[in-house]
Amino acid sequence: MSKPVLQVIIASTRPKRVGGFVGEWFAEAAKEHGDFEVQVADLRELDLPMMNEPNHPRMHDYQYEYTKNWANIIENSDAIVFVMPEYNFGFNAPLKNAIDYLYDEWSYKPVGFVSYGGVSGGLRATQMLKQVVTTVKMIPIMEQVALPFVFNDIKDGKYNPPQIVSQSATAMLNELAKVQKATVGLRG
Repeated sequence: MSKPVLQVIIASTRPKRVGGFVGEWFAEAAKEHGDFEVQVADLRELDLPMMNEPNHPRMHDYQYEYTKNWANIIENSDAIVFVMPEYNFGFNAPLKNAIDYLYDEWSYKPVGFVSYGGVSGGLRATQMLKQVVTTVKMIPIMEQVALPFVFNDIKDGKYNPPQIVSQSATAMLNELAKVQKATVGLRG
């Protein structure tokens, strides 16, 4: 029996971002956890333009190949984790854009958050994003990973989490696995 697919989405597109380091760490932690087949979608690599599809996403009448590819990635995922920065107390525009490209593909999928930033560790951005994801019928879980002052834990191009962060990741992955199993029947 194959494992459910966890899509780890790296949201930052900045050239000198830390999100790539955090995303690599989390994807590895999720693989070690063992409940999921882990895939990584990097919004910087996907390079979605600002929403330019002529039809509403509910129509599934995508005109552009990049949208079709993005829809396929999300459609074939069973759970989602956003690895996301906090910008000015909110989430970043490329993440909102990527969500808005699709609609039904997100439905009834549990979603977790690995957020990072300054003193809040991205908690404010996560709270804002929870309002958005529920509108596309995603199911946000309470457990999350917040990384305050993330720059302090990056050494030699690698994120080295404190023990409490690793424990938070395990707790979030445990909950994602439970909710994913419980919601399988909802995803048509």
